[in-house]
Amino acid sequence: MSETEPSTPSNSGPGKRVDKRESFRQAARIFRYLLPYRWRFLASVGSLFISASLGLAFPYLTGQLLDASRTHPGNGSGPSAIDHLALTLLATLAVQAAFSFISSYGFNRCGESALVDLRRETFAHLLGQPMTFFAQRRVGELSSRLGTDLAVIQDTLTSTIPQFLRQSALMVGGITLIAVTSLRLSAVMISTFPVLLLAAIFMGRRIRGLSRSGQDRLAEGATVVEESLHGIAGVKAFGNEHFELDRYTRSLNAFLQIILRTARMRASLISFIIFGVFGSIVLVFWYGARLMLAGELSFGELTRFLLYTTFVGGSVASFAEVFSQVQKTLGATERVRELMNEPEEIVVLKRVARLVRPATRLTGAVQFDHVDFCYPSRPDTLVLKDLVLEAAPGEKIALVGPSGAGKSTIVSLLLRFYDPVRGSLRFDGRPATEIPVEELRQHLAIVPQEVLLFGGTIEENIRYGRPDATPEEVRLAAKRAVCHEFVERFPEGYSTLVGERGVKLSGGQRQRIAIARALLKNPAILILDEATSSLDSENEHLIQQALEVLLEGRTAFIIAHRLSTIRHANRIYFIESGSVLESGTHSELIRKENGAYRRLAEMQAGQGLVK
Repeated sequence: MSETEPSTPSNSGPGKRVDKRESFRQAARIFRYLLPYRWRFLASVGSLFISASLGLAFPYLTGQLLDASRTHPGNGSGPSAIDHLALTLLATLAVQAAFSFISSYGFNRCGESALVDLRRETFAHLLGQPMTFFAQRRVGELSSRLGTDLAVIQDTLTSTIPQFLRQSALMVGGITLIAVTSLRLSAVMISTFPVLLLAAIFMGRRIRGLSRSGQDRLAEGATVVEESLHGIAGVKAFGNEHFELDRYTRSLNAFLQIILRTARMRASLISFIIFGVFGSIVLVFWYGARLMLAGELSFGELTRFLLYTTFVGGSVASFAEVFSQVQKTLGATERVRELMNEPEEIVVLKRVARLVRPATRLTGAVQFDHVDFCYPSRPDTLVLKDLVLEAAPGEKIALVGPSGAGKSTIVSLLLRFYDPVRGSLRFDGRPATEIPVEELRQHLAIVPQEVLLFGGTIEENIRYGRPDATPEEVRLAAKRAVCHEFVERFPEGYSTLVGERGVKLSGGQRQRIAIARALLKNPAILILDEATSSLDSENEHLIQQALEVLLEGRTAFIIAHRLSTIRHANRIYFIESGSVLESGTHSELIRKENGAYRRLAEMQAGQGLVK
């Protein structure tokens, strides 16, 4: 189509500041995807706490073991007590390992299942966006949100949350048991915590901002890859491989610089936390040794205290990594949230089941009643002005005129990609806005000039017109579209892969598959957008045969530059500057002195385009 809405920057760019509390509140909504798996999740939490509790028993039993060796030297009860404590330790470790397995597997299963649901809903929401949304965004950016950003959230659900819960249990339990062992040593150790937490909070904020910027740069790189591979023929035709490589390299270098800054920040935070944690352990060693010399602490108690201190120190150290991962997740959820907050065009896409085909079929009557239209990105430029156009059921309506006149915009309105800003569009006398978009589009089909095929088989591409069609119905549509013969000549027949965007097929073959797809859908209203303009004479003849079958009994809007293809249309509208300049049949318009259609016909006749 020629009149497309130009791309404009998204309002929600990387520099947009978001309220911190709102960010946490919105990020927390991600966890609602865990609700369907809440019982398994809660069982995993229970297993984790049991495992952590058994882990906390390890220092206590170790201290008891050491005290037993010093309290009962050389008598008969000493070895027995030591053996009993050692066996208890081994049994504790075995049970802890079992519960660790249960919690780890449970968290991963819940997290991965929740991510599948989130990916499905995000993609459904993406598919439900109006055309204005896609006109303002690039494919690579959207792919990055489905890929990279959700992968960050995946790490949080499957790894960060379990780690946070486990380390929280170890820290709280360890501090409690430390306080029971020695209040004075506990005060010495806990006095170091505020400094560590303030450092984590300060650096974490910086990490979050850098992580968000890094995700944006990575999305830019993904966009370059997406565009280059989709347009690989053009890249190679112009010899621009190095140009595209340079674009990608610049994106990667920008991403690398941000990631290295993030890595330096995270490394600094982790190093500081490690220094603080082990510094506090040295401080505890020093003070504990003095207490033991004074006879106020036993060797086993000091050992127990030091092991608990190591547990707590390790937990605090791990919180630095957890906190930085949470900040990174907040950056990713901001981007996903921006997408999920976009208003949808088709709410019904959230259902997993395929749309039910409407019971009432449109007759095909269409009326444009004094329609004005401008694209949302160009509100001051009218593309259609006071357009009056109608089609009775079964009529063949041709739209001709110079490029940029508004023909393809008319098609966009028919498909409800956009709505008029003034006037009304009616189907069977009903305003288009009163017909649900998903229902309306079940009655329409389009055969474009540039046919886009998906990278599956020929049968899958034809069945795209009606996914629930049987193989027999697919083959019948192919026969009517005059493509069954060439498909059967392929060694794999209908199972032949067409390649990315259909590159393994010729232009004429792709057009006939598109016609078969439209035939299978059996629409009430058909749109042909320059369906034969780029074909040779032989292929054009075959396509015309298929189109004659396709046009039977349905309303058709035909955009054409070759007037030879629309001579028998019921009505021809000559569109210029967004308005109807002339209308009538071919014979009526050709007799009109100084008419725009007649001038175009005479020019094409001189070029041999009109017979």
